[in-house]
Amino acid sequence: MNSHDIEHLLRELAPQVLGALLRRHGTFDACEDAVQEALLAAAAQWPHEGLPTSPRGWLITVASRRLTDQWRNELARRRRESTAAAMEPADHLLAPAADEAYQGDTDDTLTLLFLCCHPALTEPSRIALTLRAVGGLTTAQIAHAFLVPETTMGQRISRAKQRIKASGASFRPLTEQERIDRIDAIRHVLYLVFNEGYTASSGSDLHRVELSEEAIRLTRAVHRLLPDDHEVAGLLALMLLTDARRPARTGPGGELIPLAEQDRDRWDRERIDEGVALITATLSQGPVGPYQVQAAIAAVHDEARRAEDTDWAQVVELYEMLLHLAPNPMVRLNHAVAVAMAQGPQAGLDLLDTPGGTDGLDGHHRLHAVRAHLLELAGRTAEAGAHYRQAAARTTSLPERRYLESRAARLMSSMWHWGR
Repeated sequence: MNSHDIEHLLRELAPQVLGALLRRHGTFDACEDAVQEALLAAAAQWPHEGLPTSPRGWLITVASRRLTDQWRNELARRRRESTAAAMEPADHLLAPAADEAYQGDTDDTLTLLFLCCHPALTEPSRIALTLRAVGGLTTAQIAHAFLVPETTMGQRISRAKQRIKASGASFRPLTEQERIDRIDAIRHVLYLVFNEGYTASSGSDLHRVELSEEAIRLTRAVHRLLPDDHEVAGLLALMLLTDARRPARTGPGGELIPLAEQDRDRWDRERIDEGVALITATLSQGPVGPYQVQAAIAAVHDEARRAEDTDWAQVVELYEMLLHLAPNPMVRLNHAVAVAMAQGPQAGLDLLDTPGGTDGLDGHHRLHAVRAHLLELAGRTAEAGAHYRQAAARTTSLPERRYLESRAARLMSSMWHWGR
């Protein structure tokens, strides 16, 4: 087994091992640190020594020994500092964790996800803790993905664990009502992780593949655990159908290539087929939610072999459904683009100019980018160029900035050419 396969296995096992320790010992902070140490030990040893007979049991045993060492050290410290009677650790705290002593791994993964998405945590904390505890990523890896110092991310994760402890939350299966109350948070966290991986909000790279792939992996796991949750299925389909385009989204130099100009032969047809099959089956099974509608929109785009074959009328209908289910500024913006493609650029511009049409988007680079695109389609070159420049000035993504600046420069060049 190569290093990549081992890394994938460790990420699969991480929540199972943490769940096993939490059920036995119940101390989130100490258990999570012990699991991370065990994962690092495995990553260093397994490529050279080979997989143990029971990888999961090996990790549980090593992590439990780390906990034992921590508690022994703490007890020794207390003995030195206190004149009270020596405190002896309970036998169950010092016993190595045998693999067969733990059951219910899949439930543990879901329970751990719910714990990481506790209502007491902020959204950034939920994301960081989910990637660390459930995804098995190190603090350094998470910090690198979100372009923050490792110490900053470490503090965020530490505060999240402290807040969970202060809330009195424990590692236990949730009631049905608690699951219902928190599943939206889980889906949203996974959605945000995927989006940050697919289109990085800042930095020199358009993609952060490790994040989008981890979001897909975790969403697959949740879908296996909750096969009857249609929105989880819709979210997985949306991720697959969107990520299928990634190979064609950038050129040789990392430059952004818009959807209409992509080489669709480079799209991942296997992921498209899986995503289409998943959303097709899901839509026929019950009430439709926002993630399912977004997946349906992605499917319409992915099934068009050429940009001009896109069924924009259907896309408009789906966005109108999405506006009803989950109205927000970005949905309104995308709806305007779809209307422009179906009915002409002026129709899209009219939507942007209607009262409330751009509420919540003031100053956002995507509003200027969309307006620039529609103005360009309408032949209003000078106005389009101005909005492209405004969009470029506002984005924190270097590939997006370069793309927007190139569009503005091209329009200026064409204006100069025709003005000669």
